[in-house]
Amino acid sequence: MKIISIRKDKDYRDKAISYLQQAWPEVSPIIYENCIANCLEAEQALPQWYLLQKGDDVIGCAGLVTNDFISRMDLYPWLCAVFIDEKHRGNAYGKLLIAQAKADAKAFGFKYLNLCTDHVGYYEKYGFRYVGQGYHPWEEESRIYQITL
Repeated sequence: MKIISIRKDKDYRDKAISYLQQAWPEVSPIIYENCIANCLEAEQALPQWYLLQKGDDVIGCAGLVTNDFISRMDLYPWLCAVFIDEKHRGNAYGKLLIAQAKADAKAFGFKYLNLCTDHVGYYEKYGFRYVGQGYHPWEEESRIYQITL
């Protein structure tokens, strides 16, 4: 298993864009293309995008961003876009991406890492605690979780 930081290994740019677009086909393709393309030379530590590679295959992804399209602008950074290919789920591979995002957030000087999700029970296994509800621009709400780094 290998975690690839797109900012450190820019050769994975197009693969990351394609992978995220495939993982969330309901999201306009320009969103992930623009996010990843513009993170490569960003002056600030965020955003960060990661791929999880098993052998020659990319099987997962995640991001570390300043805001995950949610109303709680007072909280950051955010773990976002955590995804593991369906055939590889159940092996705790998501834990690897979470650990990388936590390590980077801590190295960047942050005290907490946040995430928003509709999943109940998954992130709690990795130490996240529910802190409240947040609201998205598309008129949905999500549960907000936080972990101390």
